[in-house]
Amino acid sequence: MAATFSILGNDVSIKGNISATADLHVDGSVEGDITCTALVQGEQSTVTGVIRAESARLSGTIHGSIEAGALVILKTARIHGDVTYDTLTIEQGAQVDGKFSHRMQLTEETSLSLVG
Repeated sequence: MAATFSILGNDVSIKGNISATADLHVDGSVEGDITCTALVQGEQSTVTGVIRAESARLSGTIHGSIEAGALVILKTARIHGDVTYDTLTIEQGAQVDGKFSHRMQLTEETSLSLVG
């Protein structure tokens, strides 16, 4: 039987990309890209790399861009990078140093082309 979630404890440090078909809970540090269905990041966690997830609940430090369907940024989160989302919730006190883009806008913009 397949696992429904995977946990990286606060004593775990990974250098390399992570790809998970299950939900992922990260309390340690990751130096690499993360791709998963759902991501939960603990307060003491640090991620340096790109995050791609259908849903993400972030409360640690991130150095890199984020692309998520449903994104929740909690008050303890410190994000240094651009954020692309479908739905977005940000708690008061969260810090983001980057730009926000709604994915629907990106899709509409990239589908336009000049004819001439």
